[in-house]
Amino acid sequence: MIHFFKRNFIDPLTEFIYDSRAIGITLLSCTAISLAVSNVGTIGEMYRNIWSFSFDGTLHEHANIGFISLPNSPLIIINDLLMSLFFFLAGMEIKREMLEGELSSVKKSLLPIIAAMGGMMIPALLFILFNHGTYFMNGWAIPSATDIAFTLGVASLLGKRVPVSLKIFLTALAIIDDLGAIIIIALFYGNHFQVLYIFLSVVIIIILFLLRKNTFGIIQWILGFLLWYCMFNSGIHATVAGVVFAFLIPKNLLKKFEMQFHLPVYFTIVPVFALANTAILFPANSLQSLTGSLSWGIIFGLCIGKPLGIVGTSFFVVKRKLAMLPQNVNWHQMIGAGLLGGIGFTMSIFISTLAFHANAEKDIAKISVLIASVIAMLSGFIWLRYKK
Repeated sequence: MIHFFKRNFIDPLTEFIYDSRAIGITLLSCTAISLAVSNVGTIGEMYRNIWSFSFDGTLHEHANIGFISLPNSPLIIINDLLMSLFFFLAGMEIKREMLEGELSSVKKSLLPIIAAMGGMMIPALLFILFNHGTYFMNGWAIPSATDIAFTLGVASLLGKRVPVSLKIFLTALAIIDDLGAIIIIALFYGNHFQVLYIFLSVVIIIILFLLRKNTFGIIQWILGFLLWYCMFNSGIHATVAGVVFAFLIPKNLLKKFEMQFHLPVYFTIVPVFALANTAILFPANSLQSLTGSLSWGIIFGLCIGKPLGIVGTSFFVVKRKLAMLPQNVNWHQMIGAGLLGGIGFTMSIFISTLAFHANAEKDIAKISVLIASVIAMLSGFIWLRYKK
């Protein structure tokens, strides 16, 4: 993400577009609209059906047109195709940080790496404690994610109460968290593997690697789309193709492509993702549904597990002098950063769509993510606003 605390914009509109607060406001607005429309009688039913409409009339995720296999509903197009561009942008951010940013050296990256690992493992363990031996176990990764846009957006609202060094730490932590979520999706949330398509994916990656020093043009973009197609049919989640493709972008083009993709990804693709994936009909027994182990595992994982994992592992490595706190940052502020890390939103909702097959479980998981994210936003904001 373009660092929102570097104020070198051309005009107020451009400043708004590249401000994390704008992304957060847009996502919250889309979510509120989608939840409201989804629960308005016949209109709500029509709205929900728009996203889940099957192109070939079946419940399969793939629609076969001759020998070509493509997404079979608007929701799958959004989650598997359009979100690949979100992961493409995330991959470029990760690569740039590894080459020249906060992840470019062991000294710079050790604290956010350890904190991010703790912030992924402890929430997952808490979820498992609540759901051990149940059908919901497949959702163990839902509370392990942090939403970079919302986290930095809330931090930016606090102005000077959040030091620049803490914002940099949060940025690095969220980027590592994204990488961890991508690895989890690739390893644990694929379907049955198709050897032929995996082989073709590897061949395309090798070709892109060999072409990486040449001029980046139409051939690479065509190969990138073919890589997505092969991944989509391979059993590996298609969005992984976006990350792989990003890591094959030449270093000198990273900033250019990040700038070009920022607007369409954060102000078109991600809002549409929010609209489609929060088209949820609240069940008649909503309160009862949200007091089950699935909801508690997600809410406790994000609101308790995240700060425990982030702050606990940071405290461990700092006290053993393996790493240092960011400059001008105290432990009160680190706790606030840990609380903000519990804002799961986009990535947690995305994992919810992969973890379960039944819409009922998906909806409960998504609602739980939204509740936990709001709690994390408010608690992090209040802690950093009033704690000295």
